[in-house]
Amino acid sequence: MSEVPPTRMNQQIYKAKKKAAQGGHKLLKKKADALKVKFRDYAKAIAETKSSMAGDAASAFFSMTQAEYAAGNFKQKVAEGSMSARIRVGAGVDNVAGVKLPVFSKYETGAAADNQSLGLVGGGKKIVAVREKFTVLLNLMIKLASLQTSFQTLDEALKVTNRRVNALENVTIPRIEDVLSYISRELDELEREDFTRLKIVQGKKEQEEKESAAKAAIAKKNPGKENDADITAAFDATDDEDVVF
Repeated sequence: MSEVPPTRMNQQIYKAKKKAAQGGHKLLKKKADALKVKFRDYAKAIAETKSSMAGDAASAFFSMTQAEYAAGNFKQKVAEGSMSARIRVGAGVDNVAGVKLPVFSKYETGAAADNQSLGLVGGGKKIVAVREKFTVLLNLMIKLASLQTSFQTLDEALKVTNRRVNALENVTIPRIEDVLSYISRELDELEREDFTRLKIVQGKKEQEEKESAAKAAIAKKNPGKENDADITAAFDATDDEDVVF
């Protein structure tokens, strides 16, 4: 603080800094609260999706076993197809309190399915059920991937925001307040010194005025008395030599 000159200008500068820091702290606090709410929502959604996904995955793979039992081993026929993707995953962005969160979504490519003839001999309904259940499982996997990626991004943003809030609250604002307190103390001390100096000067001036007034009053009361003094009283007649005529 000693390197900051205690002047009125610096006091105004640091008051503006304090106001800006308090405003930034208020905004970051609101941002942190909004991120915390969204963070809890994502955590809840992830837990629900994982819980639902466990049952759907078990149901899908059990349906796969039933289809293989009814239609035989059709995995080789599926692998012999063109394997062109009918569903792809696209990436988007969701803005939460200034934080950009990645969002995944699926879209249809429009490619024709090569395995429509599967199950004609037997087990066709089971294969259709497998396709439907794995489609549901795929949607859950995409949703879970989107939620977890956004959750991790949100967690990092929340940590950074909390660090900034704590830095402003515990370091920056107290430091500015200490500087303002130092400047105020120094300015008060300078004002007291100036006041004491002015009182001394004023006291001397009043004393001189009183003395001048007293002299003026005496002179006015006894006019011409100063000239009436015996001039010969300052001389000794014995000091003069005798004059011979």
